[in-house]
Amino acid sequence: MFKRVLVANRGEIALRVIRACKELGIETVAIYSEADRGAAYLRLADEAYCIGPARAADSYLRIDRVISAAEIGNVQAIHPGYGFLSENPQFADVCRSCNIEFIGPSHEAMALVGDKNAARKLAKQIGVPTVPGSDDVIQSEAHALNLARQIGFPVLIKAAAGGGGRGMRVAVNELALRSGLQQAQAEAEAAFGSPDVYLEKYIEHPRHVEVQVLADLHGNVVHLWERDCTLQRRHQKLVEESPAPNLDPATRQDLCQAAVKLVKAANYTNAGTVEFVLDRQGHFYFIEVNARIQVEHPVTEMVTGIDLIKAQIRVAAGEPLPFRQEDISQRGVAIECRINAEDPEKNFRPTPGEITQLFTPGGFGVRFDSHIHQGYVVSPYYDSLIGKLIVHQPTRSEAIACMQRALAELRIEGIKTTVPLHQKILSHSAFAEGRVDTTFIERTWPS
Repeated sequence: MFKRVLVANRGEIALRVIRACKELGIETVAIYSEADRGAAYLRLADEAYCIGPARAADSYLRIDRVISAAEIGNVQAIHPGYGFLSENPQFADVCRSCNIEFIGPSHEAMALVGDKNAARKLAKQIGVPTVPGSDDVIQSEAHALNLARQIGFPVLIKAAAGGGGRGMRVAVNELALRSGLQQAQAEAEAAFGSPDVYLEKYIEHPRHVEVQVLADLHGNVVHLWERDCTLQRRHQKLVEESPAPNLDPATRQDLCQAAVKLVKAANYTNAGTVEFVLDRQGHFYFIEVNARIQVEHPVTEMVTGIDLIKAQIRVAAGEPLPFRQEDISQRGVAIECRINAEDPEKNFRPTPGEITQLFTPGGFGVRFDSHIHQGYVVSPYYDSLIGKLIVHQPTRSEAIACMQRALAELRIEGIKTTVPLHQKILSHSAFAEGRVDTTFIERTWPS
């Protein structure tokens, strides 16, 4: 097992990794930007180093500075968390070339599954269903128009690299495709350093379901069942739950087996997530792999009883998975609400500022993963996620009631948050009945 681990991230996920390391008896080294100087969670690390100015491009995304902090801190491994450098194959390669273990997949596997077009090709080769679309990146506007005519509108333009909804546009006709193609390419270039995009058939009113996987260095691969991430706004997830409601048991098994099959074919190790969309007939299609731990991993932890961060660390240290597929079951229902520093009534405008008062909920089956505290100043430089409220109960109806109670208890004063929107969602009959799709938020609250 490692003696010291550097946490190459900030905020909630940095705190989550530090806590897991402490329980494993591992010392931790934290990094921070000038904007995060003085953050309370940094005091829980054994050492902490400033790596640059507030802008992520000058701090958290600087591979050289992260590696320098790791070498000064004399660590054996780096945990990248999610976001920032977590899906950067070059960073993973540099870590290992410096004799520092990267707690994640190999750079070769990351490069393969991180390129959505290459991942689609692999899925097709091994018989995992994919959405009809281009076999390669779009070469020209004429190429895109010809392909769209073949598969039929509407179509979805997607960046070949990265994720989070960036470089993504829906085109309902040829005019929209022309303008959307230029916009998607420009956004992909700005966000990921590559303008490459591909085209696929847009599945109307889909559900978004993903499968959590774990693979060790000894050839063992398991799935930890699925999460439903359908409730989104502009491709940004808002609410996640496990198990997925109203999912046919046979489809659930097929989904999970397809995810394992893909991970094995990619020679992937450590934690990852295989994402699918489901159409209204219940057919599923592979869309991408997230080669990292995800924001919504706590819902899987709650229903399986497996600590995914500890599992990541143990796998990276060379330990075999301590469980087999038949040992992993779903117990009860878990729901997660992402709490963002945003004002839903003003087009989700970010609301940085000082938290003047904080009261967090508790009780049976309630978990609040967050780094914030009273007096904490939410920075304008980073993602607006400030916490994750998770509940776990025996049934879905009980989980919804518990989440409604927990949301009512949660008090974050001084800034606007997405809590009021979550209260609306949890109170809506369509959510209670499991009748939502990825367009539910925009259709239900268009303003």
